Amino acid sequence: MVGEIDLNVCDADFQRIRKAVYAHCGIVLDDRKKELVRARIAKEIRNGSFNSAAEYVQHALSDPSSAAFTQFIDAISTNLTSFFRERQHFDYLTSVFLPRVCKMKNANGDSRIRVWSAACSSGEEPYSLAMILLDAVKGACARDMRILATDISTRVLEIARSGMYRQSQVSSVPADYLQRFFTRATLASQNEAQPYKVSPQLRQMISFRHLNLMEAWPFTGTFDFIFCRNVMIYFDKPTQERLVGRYWQCLRPGGILFTGHSESLTGINHRFVNRKPSIYEKP
Repeated sequence: MVGEIDLNVCDADFQRIRKAVYAHCGIVLDDRKKELVRARIAKEIRNGSFNSAAEYVQHALSDPSSAAFTQFIDAISTNLTSFFRERQHFDYLTSVFLPRVCKMKNANGDSRIRVWSAACSSGEEPYSLAMILLDAVKGACARDMRILATDISTRVLEIARSGMYRQSQVSSVPADYLQRFFTRATLASQNEAQPYKVSPQLRQMISFRHLNLMEAWPFTGTFDFIFCRNVMIYFDKPTQERLVGRYWQCLRPGGILFTGHSESLTGINHRFVNRKPSIYEKP
């Protein structure tokens, strides 16, 4: 058929994609991901008026500093998230970690709490953390709480910065939090369901930044705890080990690294103490 687009990703192009992605952000794409990659770049191929997947791959990968390459990384990134996902981590914060931190900081006259959401996706995780902090942190340290939220995808960061979510997306937010920290946004079209918008109080606590975890981290100082959840499953063991070592350097003594429930530091060298499944403390 005239004008039909060839969306097939040949083996040679897939190998080129694998190498480029691994070199750029450490993500491992095994042979089972070939069809997933093809499906995710299909929209980019059509929107860019390319005649084939091969033509698109040549265009996207020719210059890693280009906007096309950034869009390509956005397209293949996995960004599954939700408010208060893996609730046990938030329960640990409120029942164990934050009371201990508040007691220590208030006794020492330390008014700073610093948190890093290291793969924040569309913002549900850092906004959940902000709600927890506002609810659980007491005393002097409640005056200076900041969350750094980073992701490699520019597309999801735009959603996070907007702070706008559909009703289905906020279904896991406790009712009292929903009332305290969200408002219903007004839309020009009354035919659309009104989304929920996070409050300025939450937004001002969070700095959203684009960051590739494999590159230099443009910040100094240490964090009280770091959320890096459901990210390391996409990396090989050497990459995981390097990343965990860098997190160790960024945490204050007594700080916590939270990983996803499907992730484990078993099999890699590290100095963390495993307090609970997927909860690791720097002693």
